[in-house]
Amino acid sequence: MVKVWFMDDEQETDQRLEHHRSPPDYLELPELYQKTGVEYFKACINADDYQNDAILGELRAKRGYTYDDEITCSEKCLPDYANKLKNFFTEHLHTDEEIRLVLDGSGYFDVRDNEEQWLRIQVVKGDLIIIPAGIYHRFTLDSNNFIKARRYFVGEPVWTPHNRPADDLDCRKSYLKHQAESFVQLNQV
Repeated sequence: MVKVWFMDDEQETDQRLEHHRSPPDYLELPELYQKTGVEYFKACINADDYQNDAILGELRAKRGYTYDDEITCSEKCLPDYANKLKNFFTEHLHTDEEIRLVLDGSGYFDVRDNEEQWLRIQVVKGDLIIIPAGIYHRFTLDSNNFIKARRYFVGEPVWTPHNRPADDLDCRKSYLKHQAESFVQLNQV
């Protein structure tokens, strides 16, 4: 089952907890896309043999992803772990898509919907998520404190986070235009 839900408003507790509303309020993938433009491929890519995965190969060719690398986030592997985790959880946007394939572990991407509510998207091994350019979002590990992921880029990576507010950026204006149109014109695979 795809795990996407509206988050509670609790800000004083551990960001790595699930933060469900009471009662929990889940979304389905089509609704997630319509509200946010986020594309989510649930456990459809072979994380153990991603280099030969046909779905990933088609996606890379169609979207022009020519560069990739790998990141491991854990207390043991990430220098200055506590500050990095805090930085990842600061609300920001990017001028390019953010593409992640989870090879191992798990975590959460939080994105703002069209009503400025936080949606939490759980990602686990085999999941691929595409966060569109211009959407406010953040990332955190879950209570397992470990994720290993491939990152994909069009050309050389430009991974500059623009903390909120960044509404004057062209990518944000373009995102809001697509959002007003329920993302019907956004490139889908």
